Amino acid sequence: MSELFDAVDALVSSRSPLPPPAERKRLRQAHGLTLDEVAAALQVRRATVSGWEAGKTEPRPPERDAYARMLKQLAQLYPANAPVPSEDTAVPEKPAVSGIPAPSVAEPAKARTEPAQRIPEPVSEDTALRPAAVPHPVATTRPTSRRPPARKAAPVGSPAGGVDARFENGPLAVVDVDADGQVLAYCVGGLVLDVPAKSVPALVEWTLSEGRLGQPKLSGPGKDGDPLLVVTEAALEHYGLPVTLTKEERLAGRIPEGHKVIKQLTRADWQLTKRGFGPWARIYRPAQGSERACVQLCIPSWDALDTRHWANTGQLPPADLARLLGTYAARVMTPRGSTAVTGLELMTTLHPPTRASEPDETGKRHSEHNPGSLGKDPVDCAPCEAPDGHPLLADLPRFHQRTPAEVLVEEAYDWARPLTDAECLRRNLVGIDVNMAFAAGANGLVVGLGAPTHVKQPVFDAKLPGAWLVDLSHVDLSRVKVAKEKWVDLDGSLLPSPFTPKGERPEGPAWYATPTVAYAVELGYDVAPVEAWVRYDNGRYLDSWYNRLRDAYLATMADLGVGADLSPEEFLAAMDGYRLRDPQLAVVVSAVKATVKGGIGKLRERPRGEGWKPGQPWRALARPTWRPDIRAAVISRTRINLHRKIVKHAAFTGQYPVAVLSDCAVYASDGPSPLDFLPYREGKPLPGGFKLGVNPGLVKWEGTQEVLWGEGVREQFNAPELNLARYIKDGTVTDQDTGE
Repeated sequence: MSELFDAVDALVSSRSPLPPPAERKRLRQAHGLTLDEVAAALQVRRATVSGWEAGKTEPRPPERDAYARMLKQLAQLYPANAPVPSEDTAVPEKPAVSGIPAPSVAEPAKARTEPAQRIPEPVSEDTALRPAAVPHPVATTRPTSRRPPARKAAPVGSPAGGVDARFENGPLAVVDVDADGQVLAYCVGGLVLDVPAKSVPALVEWTLSEGRLGQPKLSGPGKDGDPLLVVTEAALEHYGLPVTLTKEERLAGRIPEGHKVIKQLTRADWQLTKRGFGPWARIYRPAQGSERACVQLCIPSWDALDTRHWANTGQLPPADLARLLGTYAARVMTPRGSTAVTGLELMTTLHPPTRASEPDETGKRHSEHNPGSLGKDPVDCAPCEAPDGHPLLADLPRFHQRTPAEVLVEEAYDWARPLTDAECLRRNLVGIDVNMAFAAGANGLVVGLGAPTHVKQPVFDAKLPGAWLVDLSHVDLSRVKVAKEKWVDLDGSLLPSPFTPKGERPEGPAWYATPTVAYAVELGYDVAPVEAWVRYDNGRYLDSWYNRLRDAYLATMADLGVGADLSPEEFLAAMDGYRLRDPQLAVVVSAVKATVKGGIGKLRERPRGEGWKPGQPWRALARPTWRPDIRAAVISRTRINLHRKIVKHAAFTGQYPVAVLSDCAVYASDGPSPLDFLPYREGKPLPGGFKLGVNPGLVKWEGTQEVLWGEGVREQFNAPELNLARYIKDGTVTDQDTGE
């Protein structure tokens, strides 16, 4: 009988009642216990206790009855309605993120959790973009112990907590190999999956069948985002791929077609895109109906993550790398390549070229053009919009230099002038920089969607996007209109022209984008275009793109302690050293900025090798998103936005910039702070002028140097008009553009 009693006791203890997962965490925190302390007492791993509190796993005997005993005693000390003291933990837990659903209890693959650190991880782009403050980083350690057996997977399509169950493990995973030779997939939220795949084809199959990775579509008629696998050096070795590329492979952008891994993929009926197996390889099978079978690889050691934008991201431990890229993916989109490629892809993702039609008489739907998109077919640019070497210019004589009357030149500012005597007597040169300037330039901008129409002797229409051949040399900056029926007199010699990138006054007719010509009218001058290439099919194509990137930028800056509702003084204080508060989040900020600038630049991608010769088409011309006219319009509007603020500031204060570079303007000032020369009255800025703040279009402090430094640098290089805005940030004279 004693054996029966023992069996009954064991059965009862195996079902020791436990409170719900959230209550378990509340009780531990109420007593001031850390996860490490509880784990040590129960002789289990920290991640095991974290899993119990998250509801991902349940304790088993003998730990279960001991855990239940502890929670029962704590419940007596801290009833459910008792206040919970703040937790003073030795190892910070992942901060609570408003709007982030709890992971599903069902686990499609063997999983364990890593200690969450640094970046608050939304698991989908639907989550709130303003999480709580981020704790300071804690060193990440790679787990080596095995995890409990996996639970049975829930049926696909049964979302838990608002998360799409098809992608419940997030948009991406970092594939690594631990000290025991086990392949692991580090996902967002600290989740780690065992990967049984022994080859690259098997890894692709596992990702699509069991990994539950990917991203829900960002727009109604769009497609879900393909899963991204970031492959570490250890995983490359494990799967028979080179850790680094040879010089020849780097130049080609891929490994040879005869590589054994490519042969494995071919035998398994997997295909690669035309770019081959490179740093951003795409492995796919042709779509079957609406079902896609595609996995993208990102290989940091093959220079997939440009250090100019991603810093040392490729050197991070796998868990941190997953969190950083996962945050970018949740707020922007899953990376599709470089930040420039991703910026361009985001435009198409938000405005897919086609959509499903309404049912016809037989009840069937078919693919049709999606209004407001660029469509699925490329359109020819106007001759004036074509860059040198374009097929439209094939008949031009060799070495022909096109004049402003032949080519549209809308570029960012690069202008400087000598200091006046009065400015030389001031102490400082202070630089201010426009936040997300090119994103702000895209906001609300009407751009062409279809092909251009050639018009002779047109009447200018500021609402019609296009390129206009017009003479603006008569616009005199010494007398301009700054408001309705309000004219002001300025010193035009101290201002850059708004019509040319170098700030020089135009001479004779030249091609300009619509925002540039509209600004001449705004300044109070008549315009008479000779001809134009206009686009009657147009719309605000970039609005959703701007909104997505603006929200990503503002959310990440808020995580770094720079909010949108700060006073000028509070904003400057918050910006001081903000990157040091969390270097990984600072990298996300840089990547978002690069996505804006690179995406706009990609609209006029130039040929890159591939045996191209002038007059021949290059690959990018086959894209419907090869649109130099849209790029020109955004840059034109960005430059005009900056000039308008400069004019407003000059009219109100009598101060003029000494240098302008892209989105940065430098002023001579008696004090070292922007507040020493920006006009504020009772905390309010000059209407239409410069305003300090984090929002796109507002300005931040770029840097301060002494006037003696500026004059000394110009004398040293014998360059009286050296652009000091290029070096104002830290005073180091290099050839690198330090703008956004």
